[in-house]
Amino acid sequence: MSTLRYLTVSALTKYIKRKFDADPHLSGVYIKGEISNLKQPSSGHMYFTLKDQKTRISAVMFSSAASSLKFKPENGMEVLLQADVSVFESSGQYQLYVKKMEPDGVGALYLAYEQLKEKLQKEGLFDQGRKRSLPAYPENIGVITSASGAVIKDIMTTAGRRYPVAGIRLYPCSVQGEKAVPSILQALNAAAGDSSLDLLIIGRGGGSIEELWAFNDEQIAREIASFPVPVISAVGHETDVTIADFAADLRAPTPTAAAEIAVPHIEEVRERIMSMEVRSHRAIAQLIQYQKQQLKKQTDSIVFRRPEKMIEPHAQNLDRLNERLYRESAAIIQKAKIKRERIHEKLIRLNPSNQIERKKNHLDRLMDRLENTSSKKVNASRQRFIQATASLEALSPLKIMNRGYSLVFNDSNELIKSSEQVDAGDKITVSLQAADLICTVEQKVERDKHGEK
Repeated sequence: MSTLRYLTVSALTKYIKRKFDADPHLSGVYIKGEISNLKQPSSGHMYFTLKDQKTRISAVMFSSAASSLKFKPENGMEVLLQADVSVFESSGQYQLYVKKMEPDGVGALYLAYEQLKEKLQKEGLFDQGRKRSLPAYPENIGVITSASGAVIKDIMTTAGRRYPVAGIRLYPCSVQGEKAVPSILQALNAAAGDSSLDLLIIGRGGGSIEELWAFNDEQIAREIASFPVPVISAVGHETDVTIADFAADLRAPTPTAAAEIAVPHIEEVRERIMSMEVRSHRAIAQLIQYQKQQLKKQTDSIVFRRPEKMIEPHAQNLDRLNERLYRESAAIIQKAKIKRERIHEKLIRLNPSNQIERKKNHLDRLMDRLENTSSKKVNASRQRFIQATASLEALSPLKIMNRGYSLVFNDSNELIKSSEQVDAGDKITVSLQAADLICTVEQKVERDKHGEK
């Protein structure tokens, strides 16, 4: 038997993987390259290829590490990685298991800042048309910042000095660190529920980009943009610009400047009130003087001196109009009376009872004419009938029979008018006035035209 020992593919791959995992030089390797073929499924893992001008290698960054990224990786981006080199057993390929990633040539936080800024700007979240004007005289001002920092002291001192009638309400929160974002969001929600607020200031003192990073959070920016009242952002020093500054209605270079912008100076307000009071007194005095002049002008007019001059022309015109009204009214009434009489006459003529009476008389006349005409026609017809009857009786064969004549019929009951219709031996019927004789022709004797046999 052969002494050679053959390995399976799985066994060989496991062996190679153990070699990779045991090699300290392949753990925590720092690599730079360009991202390509980036895929980000719903699991949150990232799969991509890291390449340079000559070589490429597969890489994976699991969601536990990818969730801590401050920027969004994209195809074509040059990155710096810290990764372990190992073997993926299913395919037998070695690949990078990325633990950390940052952009090459620019900081990850700065890149994340620029990416979020560009995204929200495209949405229109920073448009000037969305910015609201600050109230001129706020009564209640909300402040979201640290309770122990210098910001709240500076704002209260500045606002109290400039405009002591305004109330300052602190909504404390953490302004840096991992708890800063949820703490700021909680403070924003609490302030949004206070319907008495006229204005909100959100901010903190200066610091590094990492310390100010909570104010570059997307959710905080959206909450600021949709806040019920105008918002002043005062984050860091004048050179520090955060996403919150773009989302707010107004950016102040410092918290102290925010307080100065939020409230007017009390002395300026007093001066403005005094100026308005002086202008009001002057305007009222001018109005009174003008009204006096108008009153004098009216009292000196002819209307007040001789009011009858204003009435007399109208009284005369009224009399003339009354006379014209009476005359024209009488004419209208007369026309209406004549028209009414005509309509009355027409109604009488068209009265159904009168028409019925006339039609009845006409019908009676027609009935009389019909009766006379019918009688005449009946009598004439009777005379014609009598005459026709007399004529018929005169021409009736029965009358002739009364004088001794008879009618002869053959056995077909046809009247015999000629001897040619009868032969010897034929049966004939001789009709007399009182009876019919059934006979047989024994002999037919012809006569000439002179009547001789």
